[in-house]
Amino acid sequence: MSIPPGEGVVWLGSPPFPQAARQALGNSQLRANLRQATATIRDKRLRVTAELSDWEELRTAAAAIKDQAAAHLDRYLVQLEESVTRAGGVVHWARDASEANAIIGDLVEAAGVREVVKVKSMVTQEIGLNAALAARGIDAVETDLAELIVQLGDDRPSHILVPAIHRNRDEIRDLFAAKMSLHGRPAPAGLSSDPAALAEAARLHLRDKFLTAGVAVSGANFAIADTGTVVVVESEGNGRMCITLPPTLITIMGIEKVLPSFADLEVFLQLLPRSSTGERMNPYTSMWTGVTPGDGPQDFHLVLLDNGRTATLADPVGRQALACIRCSACLNVCPVYERAGGHAYGSVYPGPIGAVLTPQLIGVEHAATLPFASTLCGACYDACPVKINIPEVLTHLRARVVERERRAIPGPEAQVMAAAAMVFSSARLLRAVQWLAGRGGRLLARRGVIRRLPLAGRGWTGGRDLPVPPSRTFRAWWRRYGQREGGQ
Repeated sequence: MSIPPGEGVVWLGSPPFPQAARQALGNSQLRANLRQATATIRDKRLRVTAELSDWEELRTAAAAIKDQAAAHLDRYLVQLEESVTRAGGVVHWARDASEANAIIGDLVEAAGVREVVKVKSMVTQEIGLNAALAARGIDAVETDLAELIVQLGDDRPSHILVPAIHRNRDEIRDLFAAKMSLHGRPAPAGLSSDPAALAEAARLHLRDKFLTAGVAVSGANFAIADTGTVVVVESEGNGRMCITLPPTLITIMGIEKVLPSFADLEVFLQLLPRSSTGERMNPYTSMWTGVTPGDGPQDFHLVLLDNGRTATLADPVGRQALACIRCSACLNVCPVYERAGGHAYGSVYPGPIGAVLTPQLIGVEHAATLPFASTLCGACYDACPVKINIPEVLTHLRARVVERERRAIPGPEAQVMAAAAMVFSSARLLRAVQWLAGRGGRLLARRGVIRRLPLAGRGWTGGRDLPVPPSRTFRAWWRRYGQREGGQ
């Protein structure tokens, strides 16, 4: 189901997760791309985190800082506004995507430009900024390599850190050759699929954009309440170009990105690069505080976005999802994401964190299948640098979905659960069902498993094999042998 513009996170209106995942599983190239990319990042992360003897203490400290910020978010946001204003910036407050897009669009038009350069930003994807600017005749140019690939392909991001993870090098080469000329400098003739060649083609294509842009739009990894400092970490240098060259800089961030003090960065700048790219230090860490005469942008605007975050904060269990620092570590260890890919989640936030964040931002009624897009294996919790207990939030949201979908006339699932409760409450009935299951299972079995159940059971076996029930239950064995052998 799609959400009207301006109401909540941009929901892409794709099929429910089970249907979308089934389609993705049929794409062998997608699965191969995902398997290679996630395994590579996962292995790098494990190596560099193992180097720190205090890794778990850092995770605990980060979780405590985020808890502190969330508990006093109103105070820290006001302090952030005061600090930014004191340093020469202007702060804007946006309740939802519609307000945020209107604020940014008005600022761009006031600057008198028809093209902006962008730093990679999940929150601009969340509010649909590019489309909103395009409706006003303003072109938004993605300068991150992966985001540029997605934009040139009229595609959707499928990963928080590597938005084009679903494409391989040959696909990217063909895309550059076909599409770059439509948006500026064309790709070099005879472009190969070598990563260095592809990066150089993007660099040449974007150089003119950097030098002529009048406005840049960025997200923020962190914003510091006591100093007004905004922080962006990235790996390519495109962000540094965007936030230093254009005379006007507009930054939009979710209100949960605020940190109480500058000293808190010590913790997060150790956790984030190791958890995201498997690097000890991020290649480019850019910080700015307001404006400085004669140096960098002379017009700085900070847009603070709610867009469902306050409602999420009100949930004592679900609010921990707001601690996310967008490192994507949970995606890279998730067996469901590795096989289904990011597009199956139908949101700009894929993977385990998307499965708990999206339903809260837009309402579980609009994303009821996402909390069930998990095996609950717990790998995401172990990998999360800020200790978000994603399995706990998933089960919490599943309960909300079930409670919301209770009907006066029970649906098929409710009827099955009621029948199970009746069976398990009667020892005699349970013995009869076990006896029938054992004999019926042998009739339906093929090579040790049941591949198709009749009637409503087909929904269960459509995606999994069912083990054959044993011919003799434990209770039957115990009655015959256990007591005779003196068992207690």
